[in-house]
Amino acid sequence: MAKTISPSDSRGRVKPLRKRSRELPWPANLYQTAVGKKYIMALTGIGILGFVLVHMIGNLHIYQSPLEVNDYGEALRDLGGNLIPRTLLLWVFRVGLIGMFILHIHSAWSLNRMSEASNEKYQSKRDYIAANFASRTMRWTGPIILLYLFFHLADLTWGWWLGDTYIRGDVYHNVAESMSSIPVALIYIVANVALAVHIYHGAWSLFQSLGINNPRYNAARRGFATGLAGIILLGNLSFPIMVQAGVISEDNRTTPPAGSVTSGALAPLSQSTVLEVGS
Repeated sequence: MAKTISPSDSRGRVKPLRKRSRELPWPANLYQTAVGKKYIMALTGIGILGFVLVHMIGNLHIYQSPLEVNDYGEALRDLGGNLIPRTLLLWVFRVGLIGMFILHIHSAWSLNRMSEASNEKYQSKRDYIAANFASRTMRWTGPIILLYLFFHLADLTWGWWLGDTYIRGDVYHNVAESMSSIPVALIYIVANVALAVHIYHGAWSLFQSLGINNPRYNAARRGFATGLAGIILLGNLSFPIMVQAGVISEDNRTTPPAGSVTSGALAPLSQSTVLEVGS
């Protein structure tokens, strides 16, 4: 297939099809290259994967008791102890995580733009013969995860969907109340399946993006990607499923003696008691 030929200048040199953007100072100029964008996407992906895994493990405290999972949530706010203001370190992690999300999304978007521009230059179309299902659906699972992130925050962090039934600091109550709704449970199930597909391909391809690409390691890479995605999928799916099954519910929660508070956390008492104690 013939290539698109750019017009030549007076010296016979071929003019570029696209005007080259002004080069940024080092090391920011590394991000202007495809290799630099792949490195950023891989490194931010590792950071996000770590967060997702730790977040899922922390949420498993819900199977111990309401008090345990509520203490876990309170412990996050008390990171740093009395050395720094309360929630300061938590907000540092949150801002860092937001930054990683922005860089991850932008690098993926800009790499896709570079790929499309290359295809237009050589008048070719994408070939999906060698691509697997996960890699072809990255452009779909990414936006689904982004929308799910906002829904998850609005649901269990900000309490917008729960309204008056939302109790600040009572993680167990909010999870049981939210996911007892079948539509909400379905949203969590569909979104976490999309997340697992995205994680599988991301965990598989990040090694290649970092230059670790050898046929001898492919079996280990695939096993790592499958195992990580599977663990996170099973852990996250268990929450809406167990709520719908009645395993996680207000009826099954164990209530400690009235007025008891452990480690400064909200004890799983009645709603009026929790609101009286404060966040």
